[in-house]
Amino acid sequence: MVDYEVTVYTGDRAYATTVNPVHIKLVGTEGESARTWLSSWVIFRGAVSTYTVSCPKSLGRLVLIELDKRQFRLMFGDAWFPDKVEIKSPERDIYTFPIYCWISDRETHCFREGKALRMFDESNSLGRNARKQELSQRSVDYAWELFSVGLPYIIKADGPTSLPDEVQFSFTKRTEFVFTAMTGLAELRLKGLVDNQENWQNLDDINDVFHYKETPLSNYVQEHWKEDWLFAYQFLNGVNPNMIRRCKTLPNNFPVTEDMVSIPNGSNLSNELKQGNIYLCDFKNLNGMPANTVQGKQQYLTAPLVLLHKRPNDKLMPIAIQLKQTPAEDNPIFLPTDSDNDWLTAKIFVKGANFTEHQLNVHLLRTHLLAEVFAVSLLRNLPMVHPLYKLLIPHTRYTLHINELSRARLTGPTGVFTKFGASGGETLTKFLARSQSLITYRSLCIPDDIADRDLQDLPNFYYRDDGLQLWTIIFKFVQGVIQHYYKSDDEVQRDSELQTWIRDIFEHGFLSQSQSGIPPSFMTVPELTKFTTMVMFTCSCQHAAVNSGQYDYGGWMPNTPTTLQRAPPTKKGTTSKSTILETLPPINVTAQGMASAWLLSQPSSDFVPLGHYPEEHFTEEIPRQLQKDFKAELDELSIKINNRNEGLEIRYTYLDPKNIENSIAI
Repeated sequence: MVDYEVTVYTGDRAYATTVNPVHIKLVGTEGESARTWLSSWVIFRGAVSTYTVSCPKSLGRLVLIELDKRQFRLMFGDAWFPDKVEIKSPERDIYTFPIYCWISDRETHCFREGKALRMFDESNSLGRNARKQELSQRSVDYAWELFSVGLPYIIKADGPTSLPDEVQFSFTKRTEFVFTAMTGLAELRLKGLVDNQENWQNLDDINDVFHYKETPLSNYVQEHWKEDWLFAYQFLNGVNPNMIRRCKTLPNNFPVTEDMVSIPNGSNLSNELKQGNIYLCDFKNLNGMPANTVQGKQQYLTAPLVLLHKRPNDKLMPIAIQLKQTPAEDNPIFLPTDSDNDWLTAKIFVKGANFTEHQLNVHLLRTHLLAEVFAVSLLRNLPMVHPLYKLLIPHTRYTLHINELSRARLTGPTGVFTKFGASGGETLTKFLARSQSLITYRSLCIPDDIADRDLQDLPNFYYRDDGLQLWTIIFKFVQGVIQHYYKSDDEVQRDSELQTWIRDIFEHGFLSQSQSGIPPSFMTVPELTKFTTMVMFTCSCQHAAVNSGQYDYGGWMPNTPTTLQRAPPTKKGTTSKSTILETLPPINVTAQGMASAWLLSQPSSDFVPLGHYPEEHFTEEIPRQLQKDFKAELDELSIKINNRNEGLEIRYTYLDPKNIENSIAI
């Protein structure tokens, strides 16, 4: 007889304990053990328990283990969360089997040894059959479903609780999320704001919506939101840094003339255009979009054009705003020299358009929905033993659950966005489909995107500065891992599972639109490296950049109105403080919008920062060392960002690595 020393690591998380008997079977190249009961009545959370499995002879090289959890008669069933199993063989070899999932049923679950393998690395039928069976089951558990024509596919599910256990929120995450949502709404109800459909009579009264829910920046925005420099600053470092681009020639539909704008130091518009000091934000994607009806009242959306000028002191300032795309007598170009109320009203309509562009295109579509596609395709097409699965699975944590919650509570028929947003309802899917048709691969890769928008030298653009450094660090890490497993382009081409993964993304995420530039297959190691970098960046850094500041900039509603109740002015001199109050959302809509922004800006206590890998999917020395090097570089960047921020009036913290979650989990 020979003995195998089996050490079981149970996760240190709520409800990971089991009182049910657990059995294990070891399977190797030379045979398999008997199904063995791990002789413990209770396996506690966080426990490290060692057992002995005896076999008549050596099993050869261990390939997989089988785990099952049954229950005694009259005993209740429970879920168990093992992290990993380590086995010491009679030959003194150590085998590690990563698990990191809930086992809650009475079925037998198969787990592979931790060394990363491609399909063509499998040297025996045991491994080949195991990965085929795993993917066969995953294709059922993670099926595609059409959300709406022209939009990325989503996971087929009947709400978040119908998702497989392994992708649902932890108990901690679920409890904290529900508590934050309920306490926010309870406060609003106690103040009588939830059902109050009256307009605000005074802007200062908005401060009482969430008296104790504020951030230093939300307070700062409340104080300075009317100022032109802060209006412009938000196109660089606010929640939507993806609109602005350099303007060398004015669009034909934006007839700003030399005599309209005042340029300091004796310069003029033509000269500043040539010098590259003029920038444009064009909301043309909103052109023609019908606005929602909120509480029986027609709302209004505009598709503005905004011209900005970089001053000699490097500060960006708005110099002209046109609220609709087609020049006309009833579509005036508003200027800083107009009355305070006219100019503020024009900026408010821009902020309303920016809310829609940000929430639906930049935030929902380009991070949440694309991340869902990346996650579902990963789970359907790459087994746990595949190196790309091990690399990317930490960056899918909670994404499917939060997206299902979003569809139920935000964008569904009774969701907050549908009921209270100007772009809710019919407009939501129309705008998303238009935005989807315009997505390009280059726009998802920050170095290409910055180059295409010609923003390489725009001062005070911290999203760009931090984002480019993060991209470089992620790229280096990804390149190291991929080049460790793929020594040639031929190996990339031969990896059938990898090719199925990208083809699934191309077809279900980008709807087979070749003009997007998304590759339908991988031909080279550099192609695979760049695409994988984009996936990691999108699921962590880009989401942090467009999500984390929602309450900072939206906690003061006039700075980020979810909807507007009056039509845009068609003539100068027709606005007043009264018309501005009538234009902004009513009291209950304001309260709902601020509550949602607060909820979506609160990370949970089980937040996992970028570069931290508490789940050890890689077991080999080289990729584990690459992970350590990755974290070290991120730590260095965090120090640099903090040092830079010390001298800033507004600290840009959203892309500080310690504030970036590894995945889209909120």
